[in-house]
Amino acid sequence: MMQPKIEVKNITVNYYSFNKGINSLKDFVTGFKFLNPFERKKVLEDVSITVYPGEVFGILGRNGAGKSTLLKSIAGILNPSEGSVVVNGTIAPLLAIGAGMEMELTGIENIRLIGSLLNYSKAEMDAKIEKIIAFSELSLEELQRPVKTFSSGMVSRMSFSLAVADTPDILIIDEVLAVGDRGFRDKCLDRVREIKVAGSTILFVSHNFDEMQKICTRGICIEKGKITAEGDFQKVGEYYKSLFK
Repeated sequence: MMQPKIEVKNITVNYYSFNKGINSLKDFVTGFKFLNPFERKKVLEDVSITVYPGEVFGILGRNGAGKSTLLKSIAGILNPSEGSVVVNGTIAPLLAIGAGMEMELTGIENIRLIGSLLNYSKAEMDAKIEKIIAFSELSLEELQRPVKTFSSGMVSRMSFSLAVADTPDILIIDEVLAVGDRGFRDKCLDRVREIKVAGSTILFVSHNFDEMQKICTRGICIEKGKITAEGDFQKVGEYYKSLFK
């Protein structure tokens, strides 16, 4: 039996916010907020997925449904409050525009910084940097400026170009293709298809359903932190679209 690349078992993720003491006479009388200073919110509840080698797995859901929290849990950025996540392979995550970048550093400096986080040696980075710059379509003059002066589209170009410089074992894409011009998004999708053909496993989150259905094979829909549909991506997509009718 084929070993899964990603196995998420019954994870729950809680976020806690601090309630700042007693705010009214009612709070004082009941003592509720005094006795319970932390408020808990379940962002994911009892979520399980299994993703196999070579699959392109789509995750659908409205804003705030828990999609990004699930991806962060898989990438090891968040630890679930309950349940477990097992990943068999290395991950190249594209989780948010500018994630992991130092805004005061230049584009070139950030490329090298993130390359080191992706475990590229200096020699490997030296060999890849021209390819990364060429794919991003950013000029050397632009990349010698601090990233804090970049547009969101420029940051997205640099992030994506770094993540796909090699063919990653597991690629996670979370909305990073939502910015930038149509031509570059098409170029990125072509690169994702190449990575798919090469046998990589891909987790894909996007609000552009048309883009997702071209490459996703299976998927889930999340509503309020729970899986409400799963299986063949076309069927899951039809369910997702029905939520807006």
